[in-house]
Amino acid sequence: MAIMDAASPLTLLAPDEPEPVTVIRPGGRSDFFLTCDHAGKRIPRALGDLGLPDAELDRHIAWDIGARAMSELLSARLDATLVAQTYSRLVIDCNRPLHVAASIPELSEETVIPGNRDLAPAEIKARADEIFAPYHARAASELDGRATRGQETILVAMHSFTDRYKGIDRPWHVGVLYGRDKRFAALLIDLLRADGDLVVGDNQPYWVDDQTDYGVPVYGEGRGLAHALIEVRQDLIADAAGQRAWAERLAAALTTALTAAQARWRTK
Repeated sequence: MAIMDAASPLTLLAPDEPEPVTVIRPGGRSDFFLTCDHAGKRIPRALGDLGLPDAELDRHIAWDIGARAMSELLSARLDATLVAQTYSRLVIDCNRPLHVAASIPELSEETVIPGNRDLAPAEIKARADEIFAPYHARAASELDGRATRGQETILVAMHSFTDRYKGIDRPWHVGVLYGRDKRFAALLIDLLRADGDLVVGDNQPYWVDDQTDYGVPVYGEGRGLAHALIEVRQDLIADAAGQRAWAERLAAALTTALTAAQARWRTK
């Protein structure tokens, strides 16, 4: 495990390492604006392996398994802009406010993260400045551009969740999460449940909270955008076939929900 020298000015990412954000279809015509906060599992070389074996870094604690590939397929089907994060949530979690302990977790589920313990303030700042800040700056810039153009926007935050958490199996195939504004999420929940073969979580297996979430509170509620955070169970999208199937399912549900939402909003 490499340790950054906290006594010197810190640069986390080397010049030849990837940028922390990838934007796909920045000119997408869809009303949907997709984010994928936990798309990648890469760790900056300066941090080594965070003291973890590869088996741990391949698990859901490090990234949202299948979420990026599914999101890219969904982006293509909808012609929707997708903003995706490159680095592991264990380096810094881009869906957590910087002040909370889960921003740079020392413990994830039951796994201790040695490389995140006893960090100096400069080490924390380097992660925030080089990964969290540019990722969100680009997302905000894309949203600002859409607002300037008068382009309607519905925020859809794409995630996946582990099928087994702390020894307990989870029954949901997909969850739709939201904050105080349920207007779009409720439509999507009803449409997914209408399939008949899905167990759909309504703010399950997680829920959105101002203290523990970033994307929906800041970009959804903060900008007054209709929104939904979609969580697909990771074992359903762990391979290409599952990713394609769920991209198609979600594209159909989102498109139908959008039509219904527009009809409702026009009458109010």
